[in-house]
Amino acid sequence: MITTKIETERLILRALSENDAQDLYNIFSDHQVMKYWNCAPWDGLDVATQFIKTSRESMNNNKELTLGIYLKDSGKLLGKIMLFNLEQESRRAEIGFGISRNFWGKGVVFEAASAVVEYAFNSLELRRIEAEIDPLNVASGNALERLGFVKEGLLRQRWEIGGVISDSALFGLLAGEHRTQSG
Repeated sequence: MITTKIETERLILRALSENDAQDLYNIFSDHQVMKYWNCAPWDGLDVATQFIKTSRESMNNNKELTLGIYLKDSGKLLGKIMLFNLEQESRRAEIGFGISRNFWGKGVVFEAASAVVEYAFNSLELRRIEAEIDPLNVASGNALERLGFVKEGLLRQRWEIGGVISDSALFGLLAGEHRTQSG
């Protein structure tokens, strides 16, 4: 079972609970938050409830790590961060994150992702972490590059959501590169 609680200067990262469903729905039903995702905005509280249930099951089966991002001082849920498509034999996973629009540009993604990357390389002993984003999502691309990820490629016309066709930019970070950058 993959489970953990990670604390940073301002944040607590921990497994989502059923009590988080409404706040999670409020974040991921926002069209601006979901603008660059490969799925439509959430259309009901049941989607949030099912997401929490599924993510907890996946953590129990060592398939992914899904953590809520909470402000340490208030306990407010800001979003989520995930390591998914975890391949233990290849020692790789993908990282994804999303936060409330009210907290964009405040360093939350960088702080949370830095902690999860450290956990992935040091505790899970991963060799590689990947990210796939819409290349128009400049903020996520900048956050990944600030974390040390390297843009490795472009998948053209990868997604179609609501009639909009989008490319995907692929980013990667290797454990050895990360150790060199951070230490």
